[in-house]
Amino acid sequence: MELRDIEIFLTLAEELHFGRTAERLHVSQARVSQSIKQLERRIGAPLFARTSRRVEPTPIGRRLREDLAPAYRGIHEGIARAVAAGRGVGEVLRLGFEAPGVADLVADLLDAFRDRHPGCAVQIREADFADPFGLLRAGEVDALITLLPVDEPDLVTGPVVYTEPMVLAVPARHPFARRAHVTLEDLARDRVLRAANPPAPYWVEPPAPWHTPGGRPVERGEPLETFQELLATIANGGGICPLAAHATTYFSHPRITFVPFRGSPGVDWGVLWLRAGETARVKSFVDVAAASSPARRGAPS
Repeated sequence: MELRDIEIFLTLAEELHFGRTAERLHVSQARVSQSIKQLERRIGAPLFARTSRRVEPTPIGRRLREDLAPAYRGIHEGIARAVAAGRGVGEVLRLGFEAPGVADLVADLLDAFRDRHPGCAVQIREADFADPFGLLRAGEVDALITLLPVDEPDLVTGPVVYTEPMVLAVPARHPFARRAHVTLEDLARDRVLRAANPPAPYWVEPPAPWHTPGGRPVERGEPLETFQELLATIANGGGICPLAAHATTYFSHPRITFVPFRGSPGVDWGVLWLRAGETARVKSFVDVAAASSPARRGAPS
C-alpha cells in the first residue's frame, strides 16, 4: 500500500466526495477512484458505500480510517521534525560544555547565533568530567565545546571559540601562593594532581617519571574522579594543579590561590560535533564561531 493511496483514502473518508478529494489533493477524480478500487481489491471488501448523491464509509472503511489516521499523522509529524532539524528551523541547538563556565565566556558567540536564528533556542548541557564526549555520542547534544586537541575518527573538530592562559591552583598557605607568577619548571616542586579516566589515548600522559621542559622530574598524584574532588584535594594540601584561567573566577575557594603562569602555552576551547550528525543548525553555529573566534581571548583576573 503506497502512502499516496492512504492519503487518498483518508481524505475521501473526510470529504465524502470524490471531486472535492481530487481537488484538495491536486489529482484527477479518476485517480481517486482508481486508488480506492485498488485498495478495496486488496482489502477484499468495499470501503465506501456510493450512491449518486452521497459517499459513506462502510463499517470496514470506518475501522480502517480509525486505524490508519494516527499512524499517517505520526509519519508526517516525524518527517516534519526531521526536516526542521535538518534546516535548523524552529528547533533547539543543544550545546554541551566540558567546562560550564566557558558558556559565560562565549556569551557573545551564543548571542550572535541567536541573532542569526531568532527562532532557535540554545540549550546548555554540562558534559561529564571523566567522559566529555559521552553526551555528543549519545545524541543528547548537537555540538560540544571542549578542551583541544581532539582527534577522534567519528568527531569533527571545528574552530577555537575561546583561548585563555593557564593558572596554577595551589593551597592558600603554599609558598607559591605569595608569588606573582609561576613557570612550568615549578611543577617539579610539588605533587601535581590530575583527572581520572582520560577520555582519549592522546590525553593519556606518558609513563612516570614526568618531566618539566627543563628535564626535572614531576611527581603526579593519584587520579581524581570529579572536579570538586580535585578542588577539595588542593584545598587540603594534597597537591597543585594547572587549570584554565577562568577557574580563578568560576571556582574561587577560600583555601585555594590561583597563580598565573609565565611562559606556558594557552588553553584552547573548540567546538566539536559528530561527523555523521552535522545539521544546518550545527553548521550555522560553526560558521558564527569561525567568524568571531580570533577576537575571543581570556585573561586571568
